[in-house]
Amino acid sequence: LAFVEVALVQGMAGSIQALLDESAPQMDPAQADAAIFYSISNTQKGLKQISFGDFLIKRVVQTLSREFPKIRIFSTLSPIPGFRRWLDNLPEAELAAGFTPEDLAVLPAISKDRGLKQIVAEMLAKPNWAWDEGVSAALRRPLTVLAARYLTAKRKDGQPLDSVARFHLRNGARLERLNWLGDTSANGMAWSAGLMVNYRYVVDDVEANHEAYMKDGNIVVGPEMRGLLKAGREAAGSPLRGLGIG
Repeated sequence: LAFVEVALVQGMAGSIQALLDESAPQMDPAQADAAIFYSISNTQKGLKQISFGDFLIKRVVQTLSREFPKIRIFSTLSPIPGFRRWLDNLPEAELAAGFTPEDLAVLPAISKDRGLKQIVAEMLAKPNWAWDEGVSAALRRPLTVLAARYLTAKRKDGQPLDSVARFHLRNGARLERLNWLGDTSANGMAWSAGLMVNYRYVVDDVEANHEAYMKDGNIVVGPEMRGLLKAGREAAGSPLRGLGIG
């Protein structure tokens, strides 16, 4: 009825292209310390709205723990399908809240006739922008900070905006890490500016995380994500008006 695809690797994966690279050297699964879930699918179209994935992931974690005792990391490598749409619809002032003065200093000049929103849109519309070192370096920190904000943002009903986040957080995973240019496919660039996210399943914390999320809507985040959210708050308090923003 449902299946999950898992890669056994060393360390937490950050690139779907590298993870699925058939030309990469094969490693002994017994030496793996990480299990990466990168696809969850129902086999029947009629089951599309029925979630078997939460039960399946927990069973897979239990099974892998028994069969491969060296595995200490259970994590997804997940898409962020709504990020670009959310980013494109942000008001100018809210977009600016993800940029520090240092970030703005390396962008093209901002003016009343050509604001930050237009500049970012033009940079992202540039063909193969991810391979332009200047553009990629200029956008990496602010877009990663804004993606962290997106993944913790909620709808009016208190649920996260992102559908993939809702699934894994409900399961008891924690929001662990964002990966810049984790998916450089056409869909990855169009949906999420190439960003991917790791949701980590810490076996001893899954039930507590699940209860905290279901009862109070609490989103548990790992250290790296916590740092990004803090950086976003600090950027929002920067003196952007002096740079013509806000």
